[in-house]
Amino acid sequence: MSRIDENREFIPVRIAVLTVSDSRSLDEDRSGQVLVERIAAAGHELADRDILPDERALIADRLRRWIADPAVDVVISTGGTGLTGRDVTVEAHRDVYEKEIDAFGTVFTIVSMQKIGTSAVQSRATGGVAGGTYLFALPGSPGACKDAWDEILGRQLDFRHRPCNFVEILPRLDEHLRRK
Repeated sequence: MSRIDENREFIPVRIAVLTVSDSRSLDEDRSGQVLVERIAAAGHELADRDILPDERALIADRLRRWIADPAVDVVISTGGTGLTGRDVTVEAHRDVYEKEIDAFGTVFTIVSMQKIGTSAVQSRATGGVAGGTYLFALPGSPGACKDAWDEILGRQLDFRHRPCNFVEILPRLDEHLRRK
């Protein structure tokens, strides 16, 4: 089963947080704040933070800029993953993915089922990789952000997590771009 290997050294990663909302400001952003607090408590670095309206092109552009920034290893967005017409975060993420991490959404649904039952089917949480950067889109509720971090991302972004984790393969995510 999964465990933390205390014989391995913790490796902090640089994480950018994007909140997608038509109605919130950074001061009112409880979900983004949950992520910021968990990132710091885990020993990672907050690389950047932003808030944008539910506009697909704006979201995709922001993701592309962070993907191109060597100071960002991971992007976590919150909000815009639902089913309404304005929920376009998932589409914006998929506009930039090179590879989708299909199991991320599945595991998030399993975690959510334990907390909110069948209401979990309304989330379209997703994860992917582009330009050597991990990208994750979470629902906009503080509870969903807590669940995603505590049950999935906090573990997978810890180099000490065994049997495997996202951090140990981070240097190889863009190896196809380095080949001649």
